[in-house]
Amino acid sequence: MEGIPKNRIMDEDGIRRAISRISHEIVEKNKGTKDLLLIGIRTRGVPLAERIQKRIAEFEKVTLPLGLLDITLYRDDLSTIDVQPVLHETRVPFSIEGKTVILVDDVLFTGRTARAALDALIDLGRPQKIQLAVLIDRGHRELPIRADYVGKNVPTSRREIVSVCLQETDGRDEVLLLEKKS
Repeated sequence: MEGIPKNRIMDEDGIRRAISRISHEIVEKNKGTKDLLLIGIRTRGVPLAERIQKRIAEFEKVTLPLGLLDITLYRDDLSTIDVQPVLHETRVPFSIEGKTVILVDDVLFTGRTARAALDALIDLGRPQKIQLAVLIDRGHRELPIRADYVGKNVPTSRREIVSVCLQETDGRDEVLLLEKKS
């Protein structure tokens, strides 16, 4: 962990309920599933998008197309990350032209990851609409970006870290609030 644990924000049930609520809101806001696509932002946005896809399939009996987006080369802090950043696969095996794309990520903070994802997405085509779904919105925006679907709003200080742990990537489901190590 990158910090000292302060508080558990969400447990497994809280995450499940948030995913269920977000899934229903997506279908309701878009008046169904016609022309909807899900694209998860690597890393933890991908399993969240998969969970949303599964939940929507349960109550709508429709499996939405799902893509994976790596934003590494679109980051504005790329030179500070590593001399040779690790690239992962972007897999969007369908056209996004004229579709409504639901970008999915774990935490919305400054907005820079979402901006990089928008740039990467636009390189793939021109969707009709792009909406953003996040598990946690922690505030501190540096760009004029907001989420359309939020699992939980968590006001934080800049000295705090929101750590999302998912079964698929971390072996457990929980969201922790951590204090940065001095």
